[in-house]
Amino acid sequence: MATWVLSECTLKPLPKFYPHPRNALPSKPTVPSSLRPFPTSKSTNLFRFREAKWSLNVSAPLRVPSVDGEDNGRGSTHGVGDGGGFDPGAPPPFNLGDIRAAIPKHCWVKDPWRSMSYVVRDVAVVFGMAAVAAYFNNWVVWPLYWVAQGTMFWALFVLGHDCGHGSFSNNPKLNSVVGHLLHSSILVPYHGWRISHRTHHQNHGHVENDESWHPLPVKIYKSLDKMTQIFRFTLPFPMLAYPFYLWNRSPGKNGSHYNPNSELFLPNERKDIITSTASWTAMAALLVGLSFTMGPVQVLKLYGVPYWMFVLWLDLVTYLHHHGHEDKLPWYRGKEWSYLRGGLTTIDRDYGWINNIHHDIGTHVIHHLFPQIPHYNLIEATEAAKPVLGKYYREPKKSGPLPLHLLGVLVRSFKQDHYVSDTGDVVYYQTDKELAGSAVPE
Repeated sequence: MATWVLSECTLKPLPKFYPHPRNALPSKPTVPSSLRPFPTSKSTNLFRFREAKWSLNVSAPLRVPSVDGEDNGRGSTHGVGDGGGFDPGAPPPFNLGDIRAAIPKHCWVKDPWRSMSYVVRDVAVVFGMAAVAAYFNNWVVWPLYWVAQGTMFWALFVLGHDCGHGSFSNNPKLNSVVGHLLHSSILVPYHGWRISHRTHHQNHGHVENDESWHPLPVKIYKSLDKMTQIFRFTLPFPMLAYPFYLWNRSPGKNGSHYNPNSELFLPNERKDIITSTASWTAMAALLVGLSFTMGPVQVLKLYGVPYWMFVLWLDLVTYLHHHGHEDKLPWYRGKEWSYLRGGLTTIDRDYGWINNIHHDIGTHVIHHLFPQIPHYNLIEATEAAKPVLGKYYREPKKSGPLPLHLLGVLVRSFKQDHYVSDTGDVVYYQTDKELAGSAVPE
């Protein structure tokens, strides 16, 4: 296929309508039409503008090309390879506006009472399970508790994630308060994560500018010492990476989610980072205090082990959002990258019983394109968008009660997906054959 032929040009900068987070923000940001849920009336313009301005800051790219100009391939052979087959790296014959128009209007409506009901449910389950485990306090109960509680910590993270996107409610103060409480309780710096996650959504699918689980160009990959390569691509080590990423990001990138002067953040975001770091510190201090009160072993059993189970869930789910499909999917840079094409390389996953527990976060393609849609409407929105997406939507393999099938997908990906070319605007993962032999066996 033509898109497999890598160009000989050097790396190109990100298009100007997606500035690096440290670039100055537009003095009067406008709401991209492709991200508006539905047309506004004159009587609601002021309210909608305030809502959109908040959503623009927390959930969407700073600017997006116009609907009519975004990858509009009508009447072309876009999506068709040289042999007449489907090419996932080709520009699609539709744009963001086409997808948006297919999604029912009510899918965009945020219900704060419904959102809070999920918070109440999850928090009640967390405290209830902790009380039961502490009451029985035996080694038959503890392993079951660790798995269940770690899963619930992950569910709390997803609700805080909705707060960060502004899909929890239209009230930014409510989003911020709930987001801080949920994320700080599981040792995540809310604003630090929110801003870097915004960067991820602004640049998803871009080799250099994406923020989480992006591929390493071969030059950076080969600069890593052998042990670093092994730890990065040998399970279970990559599934424990999240706390270290918060402190120091990924290879080739600098900055910390806790440091207000980090290059991750704009100068006017420093107060937010100080607030979230202080909240994180308060939670860490509370855990230290509890260790003196009830003993460090009990705190480890009640909180420490579930925390690491949560980290496993977070790294597993976020990695599989962007890796491991049986067909090779492209990554972009330069003129070939766009918000839409990057979003179309994300992958939906089915987690069986866990879907409801972790708020359908596996329904990820529509979330990446329109992160302001509440999680409880993602399934309906996805079903409505499928006719537009066509082959660019990859139906997830159905799971049993537990998503055990995804473990094989994870192992295979870490054996095969190691780096991409330093050049070329449409690139695919390549395999280090020497490292593949030292990876976890299938």
